[in-house]
Amino acid sequence: MTGVRIGLFVPPNDITAAIEAAQRAESQGYWSVSLNDHFVPQTGPSDGPQLECLTTLTAIAMRTERVRLVPSVIAASYRNPALLAKIGATLDHVSGGRFVLGIGSGWNSAEYAAHGYHFGDATERLDHLEETLRIVKAMWTDDDPVVHGRHAHVEHASTEPRPLQQPQPPIMVGGSSRYLLGIAARHADIVNLIPPTANGKDFVKDADATVRFDRARLRRRNELLDELAVQAGRDPATIERSGFTLAHVTEDPNDPVLEKFARRLGFDDLATAQRSPVALLGTPEQVAEEMLSRRDEDRITYVVIAPSSPTAQALIADRVLPAVS
Repeated sequence: MTGVRIGLFVPPNDITAAIEAAQRAESQGYWSVSLNDHFVPQTGPSDGPQLECLTTLTAIAMRTERVRLVPSVIAASYRNPALLAKIGATLDHVSGGRFVLGIGSGWNSAEYAAHGYHFGDATERLDHLEETLRIVKAMWTDDDPVVHGRHAHVEHASTEPRPLQQPQPPIMVGGSSRYLLGIAARHADIVNLIPPTANGKDFVKDADATVRFDRARLRRRNELLDELAVQAGRDPATIERSGFTLAHVTEDPNDPVLEKFARRLGFDDLATAQRSPVALLGTPEQVAEEMLSRRDEDRITYVVIAPSSPTAQALIADRVLPAVS
């Protein structure tokens, strides 16, 4: 039976803390480390510090040896696709072949406006995402890449050095809309299935979207992805299913923080939150059992976790990771 790989979301606001968290994650056996791709913090004061995602992952790559580097996820329209291909190939070299391209269509309209980026509607951003993937893949694999799109193009673009990973680094597409899943069915090695962000919020700030995105909805998204993969001429089994979760793991099953955590996410009770695809709450044994259930029933074999504390991170490493891997 396939195990579950666990990645750690590291703090994006301080370079020393991010590197130390990644080094600790590597020593604890986590499979990957991730940062988000934003200009301003998504939790806490909006005028606080926020590191650039790919530069930070490059610094982490220089100070680690085994852990994979997975942005969760890049906003496709924040970088010219040809430049993104170059950055990704370079980061793959810096890391010795540990880069995974986590990418999505972008969702934070206020951030786009504040920093001079054209936002457009959801369809336009998703079209831009697919063109970006076409260009990145062409530059990573073709001898003479030529791609013409509505939003971007390359003409005989330079492709050297190619990424170390051949034929290319894995691609993880994040989201869950039908349009996005169609793109993922054509291009992704991994799909990070998260609640929709079309209303300009991520699930941490959108209780309605969080609560609606239950296991039944996750299952339907998986089934839709299967259908779209077949239509694209791919075996659905070749596309790995992934999740992003917030986690409070504690040795005390009656820890009052568990209930507070559940209600902060918008759930009426702890039991419902514990079954949610975006939360892992409870003792190490409860969390491991839930992760294995999601593997068996929902095919989730890679999870990026944002733990509530270093203690929770250590408990996951010491007692959850061995049970699920």
